Amino acid sequence: MKIGLYVRLLGRPGTTPPPPSWPSVRDQALAAEAAGFDLVVFEDALLYPDDGGSMGVWESVSMVAAVAAVTSTIGVGHAVLNSPYRQPALTAKIAATLDEIAGGRYTFGIGLGNTPDDYPLFGIDAAPRYSRFVEAIEIIHGLLRTGRTDVEGTYYRASGAELVLAGPRPAALPIIIAAGKPRAMRLVARYADEWNWWVSERDGLARLRELVAEMERACDEVGRDPGTLRRSLDVFSVAVPGVPEPAADGNELQLAGSPDAIADALLAHGELGFAEVRVNLRVPADMPRTDAIAWMQEVVSRVHA
Repeated sequence: MKIGLYVRLLGRPGTTPPPPSWPSVRDQALAAEAAGFDLVVFEDALLYPDDGGSMGVWESVSMVAAVAAVTSTIGVGHAVLNSPYRQPALTAKIAATLDEIAGGRYTFGIGLGNTPDDYPLFGIDAAPRYSRFVEAIEIIHGLLRTGRTDVEGTYYRASGAELVLAGPRPAALPIIIAAGKPRAMRLVARYADEWNWWVSERDGLARLRELVAEMERACDEVGRDPGTLRRSLDVFSVAVPGVPEPAADGNELQLAGSPDAIADALLAHGELGFAEVRVNLRVPADMPRTDAIAWMQEVVSRVHA
């Protein structure tokens, strides 16, 4: 099983720990590379509005490009790009360009969108999310697979668009789609090379079994062998030593304990066919995140083994 690290880009000035700076993001990526992680992934959001003070987020495409340029072996990418933020033909070109910068190490994930509070603040039309994504993924798939697309939709138009420079890979850049509902899963089965989802509830494995069964039904409906669809999972969260246990009635899944115990818990997802997990780390306020990443090295080795 492969294991990735989720690097957060959000924060607010005046908080402890402070919001991430570019040097801190760079150093986390380099620490993850040194610890043997297979990839680092980043969130894609514009703002987390809050009456008590909004959480800001660095622009993710810029950050991914910068991290790709300063690393050499580790995969780098988006947990998922937020589809409504960008015109889909531009998204395909962004993905190919990031893969060029990364030398074929870019992970292209995309989702229908999940931050509805920030769309109107930035003047972005996002509704209806599903219908928009149907058109978006048709455009993206066409450009990344054949280099051309000719879509005249209700929400997006890309008539005669071409992707002439497609990046360094001899085969097409894999498309990863995040989906947790039946209609979206059918788009995964039709267009994606990989299905991605996340787990944070305490009953995560039970819920995941239901989602896996639904994903396999979606493949059957479109005539696809489920075994040809890779699966990856974002795990929220893994706690390094020193993090207090969550409340007994809380919803957060917190994997903690020895490296063996954490590795075993992550590997349990492999029984559901997940070939890759990406972990979000919970870290004590007084611990540098690079130290927490280094502590995970034994977990990474055991997951690989």
